[in-house]
Amino acid sequence: MKIAEYGGVLSRLLKEARHAFPERSVFARAANDVLAMAGAYQSDGRTFHEEGDLVNALAGFAYGMGWLDAGCSIGLLSCRETTCHPAGTMDEKLPDSQNDRLCEKTLRYRGMFAEALSVIERSPDRDSHLYTGSMRFFAVAQSCYEKGVRYLEERDDAAALACFSYGYAWLDAGVRIGLFRILAKRDLFTV
Repeated sequence: MKIAEYGGVLSRLLKEARHAFPERSVFARAANDVLAMAGAYQSDGRTFHEEGDLVNALAGFAYGMGWLDAGCSIGLLSCRETTCHPAGTMDEKLPDSQNDRLCEKTLRYRGMFAEALSVIERSPDRDSHLYTGSMRFFAVAQSCYEKGVRYLEERDDAAALACFSYGYAWLDAGVRIGLFRILAKRDLFTV
């Protein structure tokens, strides 16, 4: 899939997503946060793409998709498609002129993501339904991190960046929703 197509899928899914709770409920506010974050990163990605900055476009679209998939996964949003849309190998080669920025950003995101994984803990009681949700969110994030590392080893920095961005969004959304508690480095999250 090309980067612009990935952004187009995110845009379409955002238009189709609906709140699953009454407007004044706590869960509706959480759903609003998810939609706002996914929408902001979709908009940022589109702007970056229009300016020819494919590195930040890819990161923005993947991060926005992660937020949206996380919100749909836990049931905050009613989404027509219930499958996740993780980023993977793109069918588009980024221009050589963006290689240094791609490498720098990918390695920086890997470090931030690894640190974020290590400074949170599940916050719901282990016998609650939300604990199961926190386990799923962490598993998706961890899987994306590991997949991103494999892509780095294969020298596919674009796919690695997409995986790191997508998975990091699941952690960030999990913190905002209340599935995780931050133990240190609050600046790694958008709370």
